[in-house]
Amino acid sequence: MQDERKGFWLGVAAYGAWGLFPLYWPLLKPSTAGEILANRMVWSLVAVAAVLAWQRHWGWIRPLLRQPRRVALIAGAAAAISVNWGMYIWGVNSNQVVQTSLGYFINPLVTIAFGVAVYRERLRAVQWAAVGVGALAVAVLTVGYGHLPWLALSLAFSFGVYGLIKKKVGLSGVESLAGETAFQFLPAVGYLAYLAATGTGTLGRTVPGSYGWGHNVLLVLCGVVTALPLLAFGAAAIRVPLTTLGLLQYLAPVFQFAVGIVVDHEHMSGQAWAGFALVWAALTLLTWDALRQARQARGPARPAARTAPGVVAAQDEGAPVVEGLNS
Repeated sequence: MQDERKGFWLGVAAYGAWGLFPLYWPLLKPSTAGEILANRMVWSLVAVAAVLAWQRHWGWIRPLLRQPRRVALIAGAAAAISVNWGMYIWGVNSNQVVQTSLGYFINPLVTIAFGVAVYRERLRAVQWAAVGVGALAVAVLTVGYGHLPWLALSLAFSFGVYGLIKKKVGLSGVESLAGETAFQFLPAVGYLAYLAATGTGTLGRTVPGSYGWGHNVLLVLCGVVTALPLLAFGAAAIRVPLTTLGLLQYLAPVFQFAVGIVVDHEHMSGQAWAGFALVWAALTLLTWDALRQARQARGPARPAARTAPGVVAAQDEGAPVVEGLNS
C-alpha cells in the first residue's frame, strides 16, 4: 500500500509537471519557438544519456540496431513528436495555452478514431457516444473560434500518431526518448549552428538589458525538464494500477487549461465554454465506461472485447493511458 501511495504521488508529479509546462516555455523568450525546440531536442538527448549512464542501461541499443524496421519506426516517432513539441511550444508562446490544453483533452478521442480506422477495432456503445460528443464539440468550437481549432487538432493528431508508432516499437519511455532524440540531435545541432553563424540565436550569448546567462541555463535545462517527468511516470507506472494512471493523465490538460485562464487571462467565448463542456462530457463517458469495464474484469473471467488502443480493454488496462505526454 505504501509503495502504491508513492507511485500515486509520482504520477501526480509527472502529469502535474507536464501540465505546468506552459509556465516554463515563456521564460525562454526572446528565443523563437524553433530555437527552443532545437534546444529541447539537443539537451533532452544529453539528459537521457546521463540517465542511461547512471542506470548502466545500454544493452537494448545493439539488438535494436539489428532491427531496421524498429529503427525506422523510431525515426517516424521522432518526426511525430517533433511536430507535437514544436506546435506546443509555439502555441504556448503565442498565448494559446487554452487551445493547447484542448489538444490533449481530445487526444483520447483521436486515439479511439485511429483504433477504428487503423486496427478496425470494435467500440462499445458508450465509446461511440463519446466519439460523437467529441465530434460535436469540435463543430461547436469551430463556430466559437470562427475556424477549425487547428492547433488543438494538430497536437491531438500528432500525439495520436506518436502513440500508434510507440505501440509498435515497444520500448520503455526512457529508451524511446533516447532513440527519438538521437534522430533529432543532428538536425537540431545544425539549426543551432546556423542561428549562431547568422547571429540570430540566443544560446551562448548575452544581451545587456534583455537576457543573460540565466537565459542560457534555462535553455540547457530543457533537457532536464523533459526527462524528469518521464522518469517519474516510469516509476509510477510500475507501482499503481493503470486505471489510476488513466485518471491521472487528465491532470496535465486540466493544469494547462487553468494556466491559460488564471495566469494568462485568455478570453473564452460562450461557444468555447460550450465546446469544452462537450469535450469534458465525452471524457467523462470514456472514464465511466473504462472504470465499469475494469470492475467487471475483476469478476469471473470473460473474453475481452477488442477496443481501440489507448482506451484499453477491461482485462488489459481498464482506463485510457497516455505514456508520457512529452509536451
